Amino acid sequence: MLRIAVQSKGRLYDDTMQLLTEADIKVSATKRTLLVAAHNFPLEVLYLRDDDIPQSVASGVADIGVVGENEYVERGAEADIVSRLGFSKCRLSLAIPKETDYQGLQWFNGKTIATSYPVILRNFLREKNIQADVHVITGSVEISPGIGLADAIFDIVSSGSTLVSNNLREVETVMQSEALLIGYPKMEQEKRDILSQMLFRFEAVRQAEDKKYVRMNAPKARLEEIISVLPGLKSPTIIPLADSEWCSVHTVLEEKRFWEIIGQLKELGAQGILVTPIEKMIL
Repeated sequence: MLRIAVQSKGRLYDDTMQLLTEADIKVSATKRTLLVAAHNFPLEVLYLRDDDIPQSVASGVADIGVVGENEYVERGAEADIVSRLGFSKCRLSLAIPKETDYQGLQWFNGKTIATSYPVILRNFLREKNIQADVHVITGSVEISPGIGLADAIFDIVSSGSTLVSNNLREVETVMQSEALLIGYPKMEQEKRDILSQMLFRFEAVRQAEDKKYVRMNAPKARLEEIISVLPGLKSPTIIPLADSEWCSVHTVLEEKRFWEIIGQLKELGAQGILVTPIEKMIL
């Protein structure tokens, strides 16, 4: 049985549980129980605070864990990065009062900066040769300048709406962050085998993201032109139709280029274009 540590609430919890669901790993959607076993896969979920996950994996309490890169770097726990999961993206940034005249990093010399990430901030300030006072605070970091507790803040930024509502503006991005799957360095081989199965499922889900399966009827006279605009994985599937002058073309398109390519296909005479979502893709 493989044990995974998952944040007990918040955006990272939601994204992680969605990934497990898409990988067909069924876990009861309850956070009242600390440890919950999956119904159809040798996995049990351990619900923890996000800042406890790196150490729980480093110590072997959990075999693997999903944690924000910001927490992983801040805690400095000796756990391996197994995979970058690509969701729950954010950044760690310095922000100051909106009306402040900011000319560059030297502005922070002699200032007080409130943060929940003192290790990352101190390393950054040391690297940039900035002498500032780091005030460690947990929760509601963004209110610090408004109540006179600090001159600036260093915190997670996603949409930026929290900064705006507290009359702050982002001036320096220190690091980008996303969800990481981390692992216990001394994991047993049996558990590594289970992990490989899970990663295979995750990859199948990831490959299908932002892709559409497209089927269309195409005139054979323009088939080469139609194929030339299709960026398929290898080459499109061509199926004969009852009408000898037409065929059916099947391919996969990325969402970001979908409408551009569909427009070209229509101009080349493609008809009856059918588009369906892809749940999983195995390469």
